[in-house]
Amino acid sequence: MKLSLGPLQYFWKRADVLDFYQQAADWPVDVIYLGETVCSKRRELRLPDWLSIADNLTAAGHDVVLSSLVLVEAASELSTLRRMADNGRFGMEANDLSAVQVCLERQVPFVGGPTLNIYNHETLALLQSCGMTRFVLTMDQGETALRALREAQATLGGAFPEVEVMAWGRLPLAYSARCFTARASNLGKDECGFKCLEHPQGLALATREGESFIRLNGIQVQSEARCDLAPDLESLRQCGVDYLRLSPQPEGMAEVIERFHDALQSGCPPGRAGDCNGYWHGRPGMDWVGAAREFSGDLQETTR
Repeated sequence: MKLSLGPLQYFWKRADVLDFYQQAADWPVDVIYLGETVCSKRRELRLPDWLSIADNLTAAGHDVVLSSLVLVEAASELSTLRRMADNGRFGMEANDLSAVQVCLERQVPFVGGPTLNIYNHETLALLQSCGMTRFVLTMDQGETALRALREAQATLGGAFPEVEVMAWGRLPLAYSARCFTARASNLGKDECGFKCLEHPQGLALATREGESFIRLNGIQVQSEARCDLAPDLESLRQCGVDYLRLSPQPEGMAEVIERFHDALQSGCPPGRAGDCNGYWHGRPGMDWVGAAREFSGDLQETTR
């Protein structure tokens, strides 16, 4: 298995993004996904900036993939998507069917992002015929679903694509055309004031009983609990998972990557450091299934 650094889900200031990826150049990850996937109004960096970062990361020995928006709504967003596909140097992650169509028209191989919602082998085969070479399992699927998908796809013949699984970070659970963060400040989406910049790890939302529940991140809803599949490395291997995706966070990312890298190198799954792994085990996503042994390292976030 290999490690990938997923696309940045949050809205950070330009200097913070550049500093983050300057550090990432030295991290032991095989693939780094770049680009804005959540909201096109987040314009601290434009496509030329992402391409410049990609050049630097490639020079440092990483494979780079450009990630598309999960919800393409405007002609300007489609134009950016086309220019992204025409870059000629880096691969694409398609997170919307419009991105699949653009890649198909240009004969550009692509990674199928988790928001393509691949739940059956017919969809898998269709996207493979469009040029998909790897896909990211949707957040709510796990070991049983992946095994069933492999068995069903085998009836069609042909090679099964590479599989990537979200192994660390808050899970993106839902998206909307509306902006939840703006709404929380009684603002409309078009007059949001870029409130996301004030919440570099999303806006925490609690239940009436005061229990942490979810995070609002623009048009995206995230789990409050951080997924951690490091203790499940053996079952991930047995299911033929090729890449473990680690989602960026503003603090402690180097330690997160080191923990996973050391586990892959040693073949010894570490103790628990995150909050949940329920989906992988066919349980509610917020559940933890497995041994209670805790990881001895320090992966705390600034908000905790």
